[in-house]
Amino acid sequence: MDSLQEAIEKARLEREGLIGKTPAVGESQKGAVPEASKRTEDSKDAFEAGRNPSPLRSQVQYSATRRVQLDEGILSANRIIASDIHDQRVEAYRQLRSQVLISMKRNDWHSLAITSAQENAGKTLTAINLAICMSQEVTNTVMLVDLDLRTPQVHTTLGVNIDKGIVDHLLHSEPLENILINPDFPRLVVLPGLPQGSHSSEILSSPEMSVFMDEITNRYPDRIIIFDLPPLLRNDDAIVFVPKADAFLFVVEQGVTRPEEIERSLQLLGPSKMVGTILNKAR
Repeated sequence: MDSLQEAIEKARLEREGLIGKTPAVGESQKGAVPEASKRTEDSKDAFEAGRNPSPLRSQVQYSATRRVQLDEGILSANRIIASDIHDQRVEAYRQLRSQVLISMKRNDWHSLAITSAQENAGKTLTAINLAICMSQEVTNTVMLVDLDLRTPQVHTTLGVNIDKGIVDHLLHSEPLENILINPDFPRLVVLPGLPQGSHSSEILSSPEMSVFMDEITNRYPDRIIIFDLPPLLRNDDAIVFVPKADAFLFVVEQGVTRPEEIERSLQLLGPSKMVGTILNKAR
């Protein structure tokens, strides 16, 4: 067992088995997306036919939310593969989806924060692909919120141009319907962000954020909300926000994230509920 695995095992024991309830999903070095330990049986969800039109696609209608057509080339280049049933790597995200949904439904959780210790561990990639996979479950609608306020990357990873972000809603009373995007998936909406300067943690801990959280969590009881947060050790943004979510998912980059960074991150998160860890770029 190498030092990274030892650190993860120690974190598992400290969390009384919470990490172990969601087995870590590796990420292949070549494709930079999780590699499943084994293939599961073919899924029978709404997107079994790929992204071709199906009757289920019309079940959710967005009258106010801006709908955008995504560029398949940009998605592929940025490794957003969750809608491509012909890519075998998708099975890892499907497994992750099932594991996370089981934990969330068992505990009646509706919001999930995703973070990492440092930059470039793959948290945004995980957040987007997981959100797409979750939206393919016909019983769920999903909102993906970009709360990495200093370096938001969800909209650029999807190849979407925006002129407003979540801070416009929080600080300038911009209606959510003017900011939300439906990115070509029938049960998924994205609340993007534009880069902010300093004082981002003050925004995340503000009364306006508390009102926003109440609004999005109470309006649709069947909605799952995924928050893409900044890295924990970059600033205090993720530290102040993670307790506001029902649970969090921690992304570790094998060979880069150091054991002491994992331990420090988990110490900073304190009693927050961990769904599991993602071991990214596993060799």
